[in-house]
Amino acid sequence: MNVSLLDLKPQYAQYKDKVIPEIMEVIENQAFILGFKVEKMEKELAEYTGAKYALGVSSGTDALLIALMSLGIGHGDEVITTPYTFFATAGSIHRVGARPVFVDIDPDTYNIDPSKIEKAISKRTKAIMPVHLYGQCCDLDAIMSIAKKHDLKVIEDACQSIGAKYGDRQAGTFGDIGGFSFFPSKNLGCFGDGGLLTTNDQTLYKRMKALRVHGAERQYHHIEVGLNGRLDALQAAVVSVKLPFLKGWTEGRRRNADRYDHFFQGNSKVKTPVRSGNCRHIFNQYVISLDRRDELKEHLTEKHIGCAIYYPLPLHLQECFSYLGHREGDFPASEAAAKRTLAIPIYAELPAGALEHVAQTINAFIC
Repeated sequence: MNVSLLDLKPQYAQYKDKVIPEIMEVIENQAFILGFKVEKMEKELAEYTGAKYALGVSSGTDALLIALMSLGIGHGDEVITTPYTFFATAGSIHRVGARPVFVDIDPDTYNIDPSKIEKAISKRTKAIMPVHLYGQCCDLDAIMSIAKKHDLKVIEDACQSIGAKYGDRQAGTFGDIGGFSFFPSKNLGCFGDGGLLTTNDQTLYKRMKALRVHGAERQYHHIEVGLNGRLDALQAAVVSVKLPFLKGWTEGRRRNADRYDHFFQGNSKVKTPVRSGNCRHIFNQYVISLDRRDELKEHLTEKHIGCAIYYPLPLHLQECFSYLGHREGDFPASEAAAKRTLAIPIYAELPAGALEHVAQTINAFIC
C-alpha cells in the first residue's frame, strides 16, 4: 500500500467546482494584485480568527518580516525565539538586522519553554516570537505575562496553526501581531505562496498595510521603506473558497490523531504528540518521537509510506547563524527533538485503512 505524507488531490476534489469560477473571475477581470478578492478574504479571516484586523501578504515569511518592521525592530535589537522551528522564524529576525536569541523548547510540546525566557532577556530585547509548532499553541499565559512584565512586544508565529486555540481564543490574537502562512501544505493553503497578518491594534494595521506596498500609504507617496509583500488576488480567492471547509478538515486531522494515539497505545517506544490541556491542537503535523528514528524513516520509505523530519538541524547549529557562537549541547531539548522526531501522514482524507497500515508498520518495526 502506497501512503503519501500529504495528498492534496482528494481535498481539491471537494472544492474544485467552487474554485474554478473564482479563478476565472480574477482572470476575466485582469485584476491580479490585491483588490476586492484580497479585501474579501481579509474580512473573512478577521472574522474567523477573532482579530480586529487581518492583512493578506505574499507569504508567511513576509508576514513575520513585516511584523518585525512594523514594530520598529532593527539593528542592535534582540528578539527571543526558539531554535526548533522552520528557518523563516529566525531568518526574518536576522533580515531586519536584529539578533535572534534562542531559548530551548519544552521536550513534550516542542514549543518554546516559558520558564527559560526571562534568563534570555537583556537591555536590547524588544520582542518575543513564540512559534505555535505543528498546530499547537505555546503557553501564552506565561509568555504574555513575561512580555507585560518586561514591556516586550509579542509576535506569534502561527504559520502552522490556523484554527488552533489557547483556551477559547485563536492563535494569532494574543500578541501584538500574529503571522500565518497559506503555503499549500498548511491546513488552509493556497495554490502557491501566501500569508496573513492579524492584529487588534489599528496603528499597527495601518503601518503594516503600508509596509506591504513599499511603505506607501497612497500610490507613489512613501512614508518609509517597505517591501513588496502584496498578496495575489488568485491566492486570496483560493483561500476564501477553502475557508468554509477548514473546520471539517481540522476535525478530520484531529480524528486521525486520536486514531494514531489509539494504535500506538501500549507501545512505550513511540512517544505520541502531547496535547496541552487548554489547547486545541489542529495537527498540521503528527509527530512521533523514538530512538531509532532514522532507521524507521528508511523502513517506511522502503514500504512506500510517506514521512518527513521536521527539523533535522536546529537553527542554532545552522552555518548561517554561526556568528551567534552556539555549540552542540547549548539547547539539549531542541537537539534531542531534531534527532528523534518523525512526521507521519495525518491529512483529513487519509483512509482509515491506510492510517492503520501506517501505525501497524511502525509498531511492527519498533516492537
